[in-house]
Amino acid sequence: MDRMRELIAQLTEHNYYYYTLDQPRIDDADYDKLYDELVALERELGVTLPDSPTLRVGGELLKGFEPHRHRARLWSLDKAQDQEDLVAWNGRVLRAIADYNAKNPDQEPLPQPSYVIELKFDGLTLNLTYENGELVQAATRGNGTVGEGILAQVRTIRSIPLTIPFTDGILEVQGEGIMGLSTLAKYNETAAEPLKNARNAAAGALRNLNPAVTAERKLDAFIYNIGYAEGVSFRNHREMQQFLKDNRFKVNPYVKYADTIEEVQAELEQIAARRETFDFLIDGAVVKLTDMRTREALGYTDKFPRWAVAFKFEAEETTTILESVSWEVGRTGKITPVARVEAVELAGVTVQNCTLNNIGDIERKNLKHALGTLVSIRRSNDVIPEILGKADDEPGQEIVYPTACPACGTELEQRGAHLFCNNKLGCRPQIIGRITHFASRDAMDIESFSVMTAEQLYTDCEVSDPADLYALAFDDLIKLERFGEKKAQKLLDALEKSKSRDLAAFLFALGIPNTGKATTKMLADHYRDLDAVMRATVDELVQLPDVGGIVAESIVAFFADPVMAESIARMRALGVKAEAEKLPEVRTDSIFSGKTVVLTGTLPTMTRDEAAKKLEAQGAKISGSVSKKTDFVIAGESAGSKLTKARELGVTVIDDEAELLRLLGEV
Repeated sequence: MDRMRELIAQLTEHNYYYYTLDQPRIDDADYDKLYDELVALERELGVTLPDSPTLRVGGELLKGFEPHRHRARLWSLDKAQDQEDLVAWNGRVLRAIADYNAKNPDQEPLPQPSYVIELKFDGLTLNLTYENGELVQAATRGNGTVGEGILAQVRTIRSIPLTIPFTDGILEVQGEGIMGLSTLAKYNETAAEPLKNARNAAAGALRNLNPAVTAERKLDAFIYNIGYAEGVSFRNHREMQQFLKDNRFKVNPYVKYADTIEEVQAELEQIAARRETFDFLIDGAVVKLTDMRTREALGYTDKFPRWAVAFKFEAEETTTILESVSWEVGRTGKITPVARVEAVELAGVTVQNCTLNNIGDIERKNLKHALGTLVSIRRSNDVIPEILGKADDEPGQEIVYPTACPACGTELEQRGAHLFCNNKLGCRPQIIGRITHFASRDAMDIESFSVMTAEQLYTDCEVSDPADLYALAFDDLIKLERFGEKKAQKLLDALEKSKSRDLAAFLFALGIPNTGKATTKMLADHYRDLDAVMRATVDELVQLPDVGGIVAESIVAFFADPVMAESIARMRALGVKAEAEKLPEVRTDSIFSGKTVVLTGTLPTMTRDEAAKKLEAQGAKISGSVSKKTDFVIAGESAGSKLTKARELGVTVIDDEAELLRLLGEV
């Protein structure tokens, strides 16, 4: 066993230098001798240790992917399509920093922004979880909150360490699983079925239920972010990157720092010019603010961090024949045209369907008489194929706009550039879409509910409104195809649990036009009562942050609709609470009342978030940085620069959890 551990340590070291640093320290023959000796010992003892390199060859065929809930959300990035968009993003950053500094005069001002530029890899996002230094889970991004566990597949990537030096708790890091272009070319030389492009090759391998297939692809991975870390904090991006390198993660060598947005713009031009020289696919670059306190202060929208943006390179273009246009019905009744084109290869992907947005888009691009003619297409953002316009002057057949809903036959209404079906109660795609959205994770979070479930309940149980879900009984479900007793009870339990979802989730679930999660949460936080939201007027709503006239009118019109009002009344009668989260009672007589407190390091029995909530309940104001105006610093194990600065400034430091609990009145 000691010799096995010694061999694993040696092989791990050689793998790090070969796959991560690209600096081999041993020839292949000598490496193979060590590896073969380890294999023989494992076979003899019948034991394989969790950090053994032999695990990287792929194991048994898996039955499926288990869901994995990330400890920290994986965010999408807002996009800048050109330099003008980039400057606009920077303008928002500058205003946000100025606004924060003006509203927080008692705190150390946020610094002028500086930037870091990294490559935007084109592969599959990975989230890796380490506990006490050991890789215990790997997952896809999924919806940002829950992904699919792919640990067996990720273990085959030799540049991902199975163990790391950081052994003091849980660490989640994010990166991109990729297939090198030279690796793809070599693989295709002998492959029975050559792979079309490196992006799909990586994604397909990592989501293959046979890890041995993943291993054959010889994937690589670049790690670029820390999503969750116990007892570790960073002042800036450089510190975070150095931590990743110190823990033997493969960090792409390309990274540039800039002090002005003009320097960023110049660097982006350099990357675009060098794009074809990399041995991996990129579809742009990512620009981030370097200062971590500024990132925390600027925060997030409901989709994106405000402190980062993805700069997208110009998409590849080609021409093909526009064959037909079909019309799809969305959950809001909006009718969207979808173009079918003659199959064509574009940026390594076979394209057959393209977006056309709406009839205004068709008119603007001079496509009204383009059926059967040559059109120009590109992959917008390198993802969604888009028709740009006609490629020649040849006349074609007319695209006929529908006058009736293609799903239910109801006469359509044109509002601006869009067509709408107003048959909310009788149009199947609208109903299915509305119910599916209502049950989704960010809405009522009804476990295991899918669009197939919605279709089956609509067809067999006449569920045509979200309120109908709560009237379902066991006898209704047990008679359905593929519904046994266990599945029927599971759905009923999930529906019962969803009745307690808070007001913000319920408002989002309703699908109010022109509102997203950020707006519905703001409404819930402001009004704190469903009836108050339903009574709100346009004049009241436009006074709220980020609510303009169109959004305000959408909200008021939604709740004024008798169909929606009846649906909400039925849900409440069936037990849906839709109550705002209770605000904690805040004391005004504790030692922390009105004081500014900074938390740093790791506490023995509670997380920093838990400690922050306890302090806020005592009336404290939690800050992310230490200044002369800081009253207390709560310091746990591995406290770093914040503790040092607190001592330099003479700030009161509480470095004993028992003392903190005593001051909180808990002991």
